[in-house]
Amino acid sequence: MLFFTQCFGAVLDLIHLRFQHNKAKRVFSAAGQLVCVVNPTHNLKYVSSRHAVTQSAPEPSSYAPHLPAHHHCQHRCQHQPHHRLCHHARPHHLHHPEAGLHAARVMPCLCPLFSCQWEGHLEVVVPHLRQMHRVDILQGADIIFLAMDMHLPAPADWLIIHSCFGHHFLLVLRKQERYAGHPQFFATMMLIGTPTQADGFTYRLELNRNHRCLKWEATPRSVLECVDSVITNGDCLVINTSLAQHFSDNGSLAIGIAISAAAEICSAEAEM
Repeated sequence: MLFFTQCFGAVLDLIHLRFQHNKAKRVFSAAGQLVCVVNPTHNLKYVSSRHAVTQSAPEPSSYAPHLPAHHHCQHRCQHQPHHRLCHHARPHHLHHPEAGLHAARVMPCLCPLFSCQWEGHLEVVVPHLRQMHRVDILQGADIIFLAMDMHLPAPADWLIIHSCFGHHFLLVLRKQERYAGHPQFFATMMLIGTPTQADGFTYRLELNRNHRCLKWEATPRSVLECVDSVITNGDCLVINTSLAQHFSDNGSLAIGIAISAAAEICSAEAEM
């Protein structure tokens, strides 16, 4: 009986994955892009911080409680025909004068989902996110980020690492309540590098459906500036739930992501 139950569960999982694949193909008419289906993760860090605030005001020197880092990011990427891949997945060595200072600096974990007590140098942040928090890395200058289950209650995060031009970018989509009972969606792109390096790139987030188009274009912020601060300050794409419904399809939200680099970065890429 247990064997048949397990087989039935596996069949249901396959049907669900096939359904997601067909949904992704139905939502997008533009072939030649990498489509990544991303499932939400409950934001334990945000919940624990709000719980701590409601209990008592924290001391200046206090630390957030440590939560086990069991991040089960479930990403499933579909490679459409003729998609463009970036072949330089490894980050470049830091060339800016400030890079040595940041590389030698010991910093906390940058994962916005957990209060992780890990500390390390900037150059080992990506391996930590992959190994400990199971965050997947996608390669390519243009991808489609398909966030599933947008109807789930806040707080929730959709998270991937985007690799292109020899650098890694952290894409965070967060559903969070700024005011009680009024959840909003916040989307931002952070460079896993120094602020000077971040100034050499531009990213664009685009929502396009039902003859409506919404675009956000900006210079990515460095992860040294903290994802939570960027979202709190509203320096990102911010949409309310009613607006998000105009761009959603059966609970999924498709966000087109494009990253461009300054001319000198492209020249350095071509020489390598």
